[in-house]
Amino acid sequence: MNGSTEHSGSCSCGFVKYSNNEDPLFTQACHCDDCKKLTGSAFVISSMILESCFEIEEGELHATTLPTGSGSGYKPFFCKKCGTYIYCEYERAPGIILIRTSSLDEAQNFPPQAHVFTKSKVDWIHLDNKIPSFEIWYDRDKLWPQASLDRLSGLF
Repeated sequence: MNGSTEHSGSCSCGFVKYSNNEDPLFTQACHCDDCKKLTGSAFVISSMILESCFEIEEGELHATTLPTGSGSGYKPFFCKKCGTYIYCEYERAPGIILIRTSSLDEAQNFPPQAHVFTKSKVDWIHLDNKIPSFEIWYDRDKLWPQASLDRLSGLF
C-alpha cells in the first residue's frame, strides 16, 4: 500500500459513513480480554490510521470511555443508531485512531500484519505462523513498514 488511497467504510445500517484518505499504517488482530468482551468475538482486527486523515461523512456517533489492561484507557465510537463499533482512540496514542477493519468497504485488502495479546487467545483459534504473533505487544520500529513509520514522524 502506498499511503495515498481514498478508503470508505460504514456501519451495519448505513447511517454512519466515513472516509480515510490514506492506507492504514498497520493492521493487527488483538486477542486481549477487553477487545473480546467489547466485541463479543474471539478477537478483533483493527487498522491504525492517522486521525487527521479520517472524516465522518454522514451520521452520528456515540462514544464512551473504557479502561484498558494497561490502565491508560480508550474511547470507542459506535453508530448512534445500530451500535456498530466504528473506531477507537487510545490515550497512549494521540493522533492515531484504530478503525474496525471489517467496517471498511474493502476490508479484504487489509489482512492482519500481526497478532497481539495472544496470551489471552482462545484455544480454538489457530494462528498462521507466517503472521508475527506476540504474547503481549511488539516493537513498532522493528515490525511496521518503513513507509508507515515515516508517516508517523513528528506525531510523537
